[in-house]
Amino acid sequence: MAETEDLKSFQYRFESDRGHVSQPFLKLHARLKSGNIPPLPYVMKCAESPSPYLYKEKLMRSSNPVLTGRGFARIKEGTTTAPDLNTLESRPTSAPMSIDDVVIKTAGLFAVLVAVGTFAWRANSPGLALVGFLGGFVLAMVNSFSKKVRPALIVAYAAFQGLALGTISAIFEASYPGIVGQAVVATGCAFGGVLIAYRSGKIRVTPKFTRVLMGSLIGYFVFGIATLFIGFPQGGLGTLIAVGGVVLASLFIVMDLDQIEKAVAARVPQEESWRCAFGLMVTLVWLYMEVLRLISILRSND
Repeated sequence: MAETEDLKSFQYRFESDRGHVSQPFLKLHARLKSGNIPPLPYVMKCAESPSPYLYKEKLMRSSNPVLTGRGFARIKEGTTTAPDLNTLESRPTSAPMSIDDVVIKTAGLFAVLVAVGTFAWRANSPGLALVGFLGGFVLAMVNSFSKKVRPALIVAYAAFQGLALGTISAIFEASYPGIVGQAVVATGCAFGGVLIAYRSGKIRVTPKFTRVLMGSLIGYFVFGIATLFIGFPQGGLGTLIAVGGVVLASLFIVMDLDQIEKAVAARVPQEESWRCAFGLMVTLVWLYMEVLRLISILRSND
């Protein structure tokens, strides 16, 4: 009798976690539902079978530096353990994330950025750009390394970026009329081109691809710091470096898309879509700035 009660309890727990178990569990469940109580050793053997749920966190090892070290991306390979089905913490607490969730949240973040950017454009105050950059940097660090998803801080990041980009865009527009529209169109085209290439399978994130991009990012970051003291190169060299910056930012979109695809496949909680939207926004803002600089260099050479 005690053994039967234990199996019935096991069946109840199985019902609540069915989406995260392996094939042997499904076979065991069918036997339990039909009233065919198997021997206890058979039950224990099924319990040893690995579940796809155990590998979900391994899938979420991010290749995007913005996403690395945050939430589901903090798991290191080989450190995952089997969840205890007796605990409420191991059971799904929300609906899984979908592509639509990421699209909606990304669109919402850019709506905030554009609204605040419009205000900063009209104000045309360099002080707002400074506030935007400092606030955006601090919030980017907080959102990048926070274990918990904080939507309010992600929205605040979009607002601060709006202050910075709105002011900078107004300054560039005053020097090169029409440049902002050109930069927005070019950024959209670059994103669309990368998206098509990624969806068609022409570009894939591999370990070698990731190493090359990370090495390039480190070198570009060091160069960016150096230009604060020595200035940005002029002439052909400056144009070449600006083109390299646009290409590098565009390729990081591939890493964002790869992370989003893995997150959806791993059925991470819906709130994780905020992280993916944040990472994609960081990359697109970076790409816009690189495109803006490249166009300004090309137009100044005319």
